[in-house]
Amino acid sequence: SRFNTSNVIDMRSMFFNCHSLSYLNLSNFKTHNVLDMSYMFSSCYNLTSININHFNTTKVLDMSSMFSSCYKLTSLNISNFKTSNVLDMRLMFSFCHNLKFINLSNFNTTKVKNMKFMFFSCYKLKSIDISNFNTQNVVDISNMFHDCYSLKNVNLGNVNTYNLVNMNSMFKQCYSLTSLNISGFNTINVTDMSHM
Repeated sequence: SRFNTSNVIDMRSMFFNCHSLSYLNLSNFKTHNVLDMSYMFSSCYNLTSININHFNTTKVLDMSSMFSSCYKLTSLNISNFKTSNVLDMRLMFSFCHNLKFINLSNFNTTKVKNMKFMFFSCYKLKSIDISNFNTQNVVDISNMFHDCYSLKNVNLGNVNTYNLVNMNSMFKQCYSLTSLNISGFNTINVTDMSHM
């Protein structure tokens, strides 16, 4: 293939605003040197499927808004993502209105500092287990689940929140929420819990 991405370090906004694109097969992409994947698929309104199963994300530092406003995505297989160096996950899945399930059990979030608006307006998301998240460096989780209308269960029992400052509107308008475990939250440094 002539489209060789082996030396690429920046894929920021690569497919940004490809409104009519419905399918992407990126199985041949070499991403082992990529540092920035922010906004990579953002505002691909009609994208229903992405093949990124073989992405190597070991060096990626920024995944903010990576899938933001992918309105028609119903599922996303990113279980192989290595996120141990990621610093920013804000807005990562925001406005994925039809996303029903996402497996983040392998996510390493040890270095992440920002998770605000991460799942904002994921209308169809019913359940999410991020109990494995290490959030020791996270400062901002404001609006993280805001407008997740269908969300019923959230398990945050093991989450380390010692450096957390902002929880503003974290669960705002989560109308269906019946189970919420935040028993492990340390809110000693939190300055904003408004509209939580």
